[in-house]
Amino acid sequence: MSDEQETKPTEPKVEEPKAEEPAKVEEAVVEPEKKKEDAPKEEESTATFEPVIQLDEVDVQNGEEEEETLCTYRSKLFVYGETLLDVGTGKKTWRERGIGEARILRHREHQRLRFLMRQEKTMKVIANHALDPRIKLEPNAGSDRSWVWSCYDFADGELEEKVFALRFANTEVAMEFKEKYEEHQKEMEKLLAGEDKPDEDGKADEAAEALSGLKTSDE
Repeated sequence: MSDEQETKPTEPKVEEPKAEEPAKVEEAVVEPEKKKEDAPKEEESTATFEPVIQLDEVDVQNGEEEEETLCTYRSKLFVYGETLLDVGTGKKTWRERGIGEARILRHREHQRLRFLMRQEKTMKVIANHALDPRIKLEPNAGSDRSWVWSCYDFADGELEEKVFALRFANTEVAMEFKEKYEEHQKEMEKLLAGEDKPDEDGKADEAAEALSGLKTSDE
């Protein structure tokens, strides 16, 4: 053997990675899964509990089930009278009664008409009276979009004489309300006089003209 072969450095050996390490990782992943399988399963409760007090469903009625709405106008209602602090003193002022829909209703059976207004949100009745033909809508002083009238009202559970003022968004709406109110007042007047609801076809007017032609002459 030559000297050159004896002095040649030996190359270091590269160790190959051990194949056991991935197996350890797999074992680490499998162990929690085994623990989950070994843990007891939670059962869903199927128990039912009956209420101590059984409440029956109640059909709430507002008294308008047998009526139809003929017209409705959003407005603000005022009432003229004594406040709680001025009871017995005779001092009367205008105070706000509430904001809501002023409506005219007709009963489907006996055809009677009434004015009804509820306070919005609370739905409390703030005006409720028959559409008496004697009621007169008068313009409110200093305003062309409100009407004042007096009537016997039943909003508080007993018949009381009240003075109301109803204010609308503008003059046009106020005038339209007045026309509808007086139109249905005439219908109520005929009904109270023993006549049926006005004939929309005009047959009643034709019959009246025919009867007038049958009158005997004084000559």
